[in-house]
Amino acid sequence: MMARLTILAFALTSILLAGADLAPSAAELRPAGVFSDGMVVQRGVPVPVWGWAAANARVTASLGGQTRTATADATGAWRVAFPAMKAGGPHELTVATIDARVVIHDVLVGDVWVASGQSNMEWPVRMSDSADAEIARANDSTIREFAVPHSYSDAPEADVVGGAWSPATPRNVGAFSGVAYFFARELRKSANVPIGIIHTSWGGANIETWMSRRALGMTDSAWNAIVARDRARTDSVRAAILAKLGDLPTVDLGLVEGKPVWADTSLSDDSWATIQTPGLWESAGYDGMDGVAWYRTSFTLTDDEARQAARLSLGPIDDSDITWVNGVEVGRTEQKYAEPRVYAVPASALRAGKNVIAVRVDDTGGGGGIYGDPASVYVEVGGVRRPLAGPWRFKVGMVSFKPDGQRINKVPTILYNRMIHPLLGFPIKGVIWYQGESNANNMEQATEYRRLFSTLITSWRSEWHGSGSFPFLWVQLPNYGTVDSVPPATSTWATVRESQAAALSLPNTGQVVAIDLGGATELHPRNKQAVGARLARVARNVAYGQHVAASGPTYRRHSTRNGRVIIEFEHVGGGLVSRAGDAPLTGFAIAGDDHQFVWADAKVEKNRVVVWSDRVPRPVAVRYLWTNSPVAPALYNREGLPVAPFRTDAW
Repeated sequence: MMARLTILAFALTSILLAGADLAPSAAELRPAGVFSDGMVVQRGVPVPVWGWAAANARVTASLGGQTRTATADATGAWRVAFPAMKAGGPHELTVATIDARVVIHDVLVGDVWVASGQSNMEWPVRMSDSADAEIARANDSTIREFAVPHSYSDAPEADVVGGAWSPATPRNVGAFSGVAYFFARELRKSANVPIGIIHTSWGGANIETWMSRRALGMTDSAWNAIVARDRARTDSVRAAILAKLGDLPTVDLGLVEGKPVWADTSLSDDSWATIQTPGLWESAGYDGMDGVAWYRTSFTLTDDEARQAARLSLGPIDDSDITWVNGVEVGRTEQKYAEPRVYAVPASALRAGKNVIAVRVDDTGGGGGIYGDPASVYVEVGGVRRPLAGPWRFKVGMVSFKPDGQRINKVPTILYNRMIHPLLGFPIKGVIWYQGESNANNMEQATEYRRLFSTLITSWRSEWHGSGSFPFLWVQLPNYGTVDSVPPATSTWATVRESQAAALSLPNTGQVVAIDLGGATELHPRNKQAVGARLARVARNVAYGQHVAASGPTYRRHSTRNGRVIIEFEHVGGGLVSRAGDAPLTGFAIAGDDHQFVWADAKVEKNRVVVWSDRVPRPVAVRYLWTNSPVAPALYNREGLPVAPFRTDAW
């Protein structure tokens, strides 16, 4: 699912309806949702268990040979607490009243980590590098994940809406958060205890939606204004699409009993609209529309060409597609919005003369359609590429207005209310966080992230019962976007990275630098193994007191001599190295008093970097990797961790 980073919050009128089940049913005995078979509880601290029963019912709970009792209050809520336990298991947790009994099996005691953020945390193992091999080798059932379903509410809720604990086996691990699973797998090598992951993330989410109203300092009037604004925008978007289409079909009109009638070559598409392809359909007047749309175009072949196999390239499609040539399905891809589609077309599907291409695009949120570089849209026959970019026929098959659609996760506090607040009583070891892309739309957002991120960390720590100042670890934004030909004066992604790094001033925090793991077109870098491994290194230092190299070199100070700037670093580890060999170091920019940055020359000298440019005889400032998407960095320590982006100025 693609998170359109420029889109505003979209909440539908159901933002108020989301609170319809504000209180869990108290008519029957029910532990809170996170207490279920296969769960992992935090070692070394008291273990609370809570839930609901009939009002004033006497509840007896047993775990690890200990028994505790409680009386439900007038609303049916009850809570008990067991003494701290050592790592191990499995145990059974039994909860009973006079007329009901619930047994939760296979309870392990170990370390529980919360994994939260947006799509790069949500990105599953099955869509990460070497997915098939990783899934096949998953054989550690002491790694378990509880995936909190996407849900939201306008008020803090007492329980999650569902979810279950799953062990890391080939059957389950493909759906795990890639970052969280690879983090847990690496951590298990040194922390020989069960690892539980509570995965609560949502692709495209702003940081504000993961924070309480109290943390945001939001008054009732401010909240009511947000609800009114988003309701009005929802009504406006819906009305605009209705006016354009004349109807809002709720089932795909292009599929009749599973048959793709709009892929039929005999179908006349003369009455269809036209759309410039490639290009997201939002830019063609369908802003705010999710759902299914069909694209059609054609190309001609000679008799000789029609007897050869062809290759059809469509570029990336957001989110999923099924593609036909002359009614023959030639390929399909699900939920891989950034993946270019290149499909083989057998000669048996081709014909002399006109050949019809039909593409069914299913968009679940954010941008939708065939998009990307026009040069990537072509058909290749006999080694000759025939461009297909230009106006295609276009028709909407189905419109989706989902209450839990992509835009809902822009609204402040509503994900916190449903996906964080119900967990606050569950003790944890710490948090891993991967978010910031959706707060990098402009410089105001990127700068404000510094305050918001620190506030999120401190507020979660104060609100999470019984866990104190738990370790909070995060992944700094990787490189993403077009590489700049000249050093930019400002950079939103670089500013968010700086805002993230500023939170290292808080205790028990740690950061993974991922500036070398992204790419120009990879909003979701697939090398989640490296991210997880680096996070595990940081956790070993911050959370487990193990002295391992967990940080790449970071800027310490600089001096200027004879027109050259000498940079000194901390966390050099075994030494500063360049992976560029004899080639010059890249990524450094230098400026004088005029504040005009130019690319600079740089070299490593005795664990320092010397930076200069003949164009700046009197340098006063240096920046390193200070762009949205810097060139591939070459500067690391010997432990293989990259130098963190930095700047010496505050301009």
